[in-house]
Amino acid sequence: MKVGVLTGGGDCPGLNAVIRSVVRKGIQEYGFDFVGLRDGWLGALQGDVVPLDISSVRGILPRGGTILGSSRTNPFKHEDAVQRVKDTLAAHQVDALIVIGGEDTLGVAANLSQQGVNLVGVPKTIDNDVSGTDYTFGFDTAVGIATEAIDRLHTTAESHMRTLVVEVMGRHSGWIALHAGVAGGANVILIPERPFDIDQVCAWVKNRFKIHYAPIVVAAEGAVPIEGQMILKDRTLDEFGHVRLSGIGEWLAQEIEERTGTDARTTVLGHVQRGGTPSAFDRWLATRFGLHAVDAVKDGDYGKLVALRGTRIIRIPLDGTRAKTKLVDPSLYDEFEVFFG
Repeated sequence: MKVGVLTGGGDCPGLNAVIRSVVRKGIQEYGFDFVGLRDGWLGALQGDVVPLDISSVRGILPRGGTILGSSRTNPFKHEDAVQRVKDTLAAHQVDALIVIGGEDTLGVAANLSQQGVNLVGVPKTIDNDVSGTDYTFGFDTAVGIATEAIDRLHTTAESHMRTLVVEVMGRHSGWIALHAGVAGGANVILIPERPFDIDQVCAWVKNRFKIHYAPIVVAAEGAVPIEGQMILKDRTLDEFGHVRLSGIGEWLAQEIEERTGTDARTTVLGHVQRGGTPSAFDRWLATRFGLHAVDAVKDGDYGKLVALRGTRIIRIPLDGTRAKTKLVDPSLYDEFEVFFG
């Protein structure tokens, strides 16, 4: 049996760990052959396929990114998408495909599964917003990077007695902002699930200055003010129709300065959150996902997504994860409001 492996969407710490475990177990226990599709769905459309064996995955466990490359290509924006993908798989005698990606990549996978393509999904995103799984790999690394940045910013904020606004990733969900903000001792945490009142934010900032303390504001890139619109620097769209976010941090700093008469600066962490070496937890989770994904292929259990529930890896219908972003529970956010202001 020959199995293809594909990584799509934004790069993420832990992708190589999945590839490694899929190939190692598939070859050593099941005698499978493997190929990798280059640059996500773009490789599937263009027939860009490379061989994968044990030697090609040796030493990649601690490496960030993906040895297969990635892209935000949406094949359904291209002519004859389904047939072109099927032709690529047929030309290279690929019997099944393991698709590693977030909501967009897995949404394409769900559509292709309904069109008769044998595949198994593996959830990946630093935003932790894929429904059906408790955690996605990449999230823990991103939270660790953001927390370290917040820790470092506390000292410079205190030295200059200014507000520092830290903008972190999180288009539709505030998991990174909430986890890193709490872990880093932020004084205000703003998430997409809870539109914020800029007057309340400024009141919290003023309260901190009253006790001679420099406030830290952590904002997810998708956070929006009440009765306002998402703040954007760039309105261009990718192939999945997403705008390229960023801008809320600078807007907040400007508003805080104007409304409080105090100094404020912005730090946008951006892609540094998704780069570099994966954390121990992300290596562990990605490895387990890979092992269970190749088991699903062995069982012929296609159209499924491997997911973490508690400490167990389970299989759930891939189609059931579409159009369901996992959001921060309001009660969880409310737990931490005692630390605001």
